[in-house]
Amino acid sequence: MNNNNSQALLKLLIAYAICVPVAIWMGYLLTDPLDRTNLTVVGILALFLVMPILLRWHHFLLVATWNVAMVIFFLPGGPSLWLPMVALSLGISVLYRALNNKARFISVPQITMPLICLAAVVIFTAEMTGGIGLHSLGSDVMGGKRYIFVLAAIFGFFALTAQRIPPERAKWYVTLFFLGGFSVFISDLPGLMSIPSPLYFVFLLFPPSGYIFVNSDTHATRFGGISDMAIFGFLLMLATYGVRGIFSWDKLWRPLMFVLFTILLFVGGFRFMIIECSLVFFIQFFLERLHQTKLLPTFIFVGTFMAVLCVPFASKLPYNFQRSLAFLPLKIDPMARQDAQGSADWRLQMWKAVLPQVPDHLLLGKGYAISQSEFQDMTAGFHPISAEDWGSAIAGDYHSGPLSVVLPFGIWGVIAFLWFLIASLRALNNNRRYGDPALQTVNLLLFALFITKTLMFLIIFGSLYSDMAGFIGIIGLSISLNGGIRRPLIAPAHKETETPIPAVARPQLQPFYQH
Repeated sequence: MNNNNSQALLKLLIAYAICVPVAIWMGYLLTDPLDRTNLTVVGILALFLVMPILLRWHHFLLVATWNVAMVIFFLPGGPSLWLPMVALSLGISVLYRALNNKARFISVPQITMPLICLAAVVIFTAEMTGGIGLHSLGSDVMGGKRYIFVLAAIFGFFALTAQRIPPERAKWYVTLFFLGGFSVFISDLPGLMSIPSPLYFVFLLFPPSGYIFVNSDTHATRFGGISDMAIFGFLLMLATYGVRGIFSWDKLWRPLMFVLFTILLFVGGFRFMIIECSLVFFIQFFLERLHQTKLLPTFIFVGTFMAVLCVPFASKLPYNFQRSLAFLPLKIDPMARQDAQGSADWRLQMWKAVLPQVPDHLLLGKGYAISQSEFQDMTAGFHPISAEDWGSAIAGDYHSGPLSVVLPFGIWGVIAFLWFLIASLRALNNNRRYGDPALQTVNLLLFALFITKTLMFLIIFGSLYSDMAGFIGIIGLSISLNGGIRRPLIAPAHKETETPIPAVARPQLQPFYQH
């Protein structure tokens, strides 16, 4: 007994000998809490402390944080939370696979092959056009962060599909996947209310949104973060209940909540958000075959009634609502119409200016790399410049999905990306048709959402480096939920054994048309 007490005391003394100096050291580092070096060291120590949680729940945390608008501000470049989570989750999965021969990643060569090809094109282009330089690390080359976004999204697919989501926990995974997008709302808080100064540390993790716009003529403020939050709420309800479940009138809170999210979409004043959510809704509406039910005439009647109300009173709506509806032939405030039209004209001018560059970069894309001095030389001065020399055009922000692929990565990037889109659509359609009936609603939503994002990317608005994570999140979640790409079940052929009939008792078979 005394020996056991001595061993316990020795372990306690060793623990104190390690923990007390570390605690004192961390306390010293936190005397200057905003110093980047100190925060990095504290972050690494905190990582070791939470490592047991990561080892057990890394895949769940990756799914839950995929859409969270949080940045790790003390790391160079302030990466979004999903970037280090991809590295941690994929690293743990690879380590576990190396230690356990029975552990297997979900095998989906239909998706992994185009992603590997796309990654090869990105890396080759980067090496041929100046390398992956990170200005945040002291490099004179800018644009490396965009390479990181594309490659990290591709690695994210392997992290998401490292293991299957347990069917009994599928609802939690899906809910947190979309619920993480609600965090964008925090970024709009500085523009909505006065925040006490002691709470300003929150905005180190959730920086003020870059989607708050103030019109100088009307003084109207557009809150893009609130609209983004509304999109995730809109999608979450469709993924959880489907159109049929939302409009089951025995649960009145569902249609009311859905209408609330729909109204909040207009707060940002973005036309493409209204178009995107409308496409998702109508695609899922028809995929659920609700056009063959009484809901179709109901929606036609409600839609007609709302249109009749909206046409005469459109100019009386708030400015943000009018700007969101500027793509429709309604009589709205001329300022809202001009504001929306100016944004469209700006994009068209840039597209026309950079389109002639496409033939020069078909075989070898121009990549993302650009030196700081080159960028300053092109944009400096007060003399008029052409649209191809605008800062957005030089930086590769073409606001066009096809141009964001073909100019940086040439025809090879286009082939790999289209291959990925087509393979993903086929996989999502198979999971929708042949997946577990318990997952039918979310499979329908993921398929409808991927179709919509593809159409929006190719026709209206898109950017490869910023949209790639969205595409990967949809297909990765579907593969993980369904355990791969589902196939139609083929019943095994049972060989029927026929009992021989004695010759004397066998009847004479005649064609059925003879009497």
